[in-house]
Amino acid sequence: MKIAIFGFIALLFSIGMIAPSFAHTTDEVGPYEIEAGWGIEPPVVGIRNDMVFKITEAGETEGTRMGVTSVFKNTDVTVMFGGASKKIDINSDPRPGYYYSPIIPTKTGSYQVEFKGEIRGEPIDVKITVEDVESTAVLDFPPTSGGGDTDIVALKNAISSLQQDVSKLNSGETKVSSDGGAAYDFAILGLSIAGAAIILAIISLVKRK
Repeated sequence: MKIAIFGFIALLFSIGMIAPSFAHTTDEVGPYEIEAGWGIEPPVVGIRNDMVFKITEAGETEGTRMGVTSVFKNTDVTVMFGGASKKIDINSDPRPGYYYSPIIPTKTGSYQVEFKGEIRGEPIDVKITVEDVESTAVLDFPPTSGGGDTDIVALKNAISSLQQDVSKLNSGETKVSSDGGAAYDFAILGLSIAGAAIILAIISLVKRK
């Protein structure tokens, strides 16, 4: 019986009879409900998205609601992050009461949307916090951390090998020709170049983190 019920629910999702839930926030202002959120969730930094809004009022039948049109004729919308803010243009969705504004979030963290103005004479001055923007790690595959761990191991091995070469050279275990200092100088030069390469690799690895 349970299998049949779950199968029926899955079928409803597949044909669009049940809409997936979104982490949108709703605020009541007078007779209106203002819902705000992201069009694609979870929102990811650097990926194009939409701020989406739904404004409704009580319908003619008790318990129902209907979309409000021409909301942003006299209402401004500002997106805020930390101390930064930007007034955005609002586009109307074909569905009454639905609106959207394209945006590319450039930082991870919490965003707010401010509504100021009036809707059919009702003053509007409200701030709504939407879902936090996340890093690309939520979408990355395979995880980038695995490659970083491999690089660290390789650098440790290279540094250990370099230290052994220097120790052998200083102790005399590694022989150089005694017909002048040129061979010794070349050996030191080679070790110096290897050391510089390791330092550059470490800097590159740190910058990638």
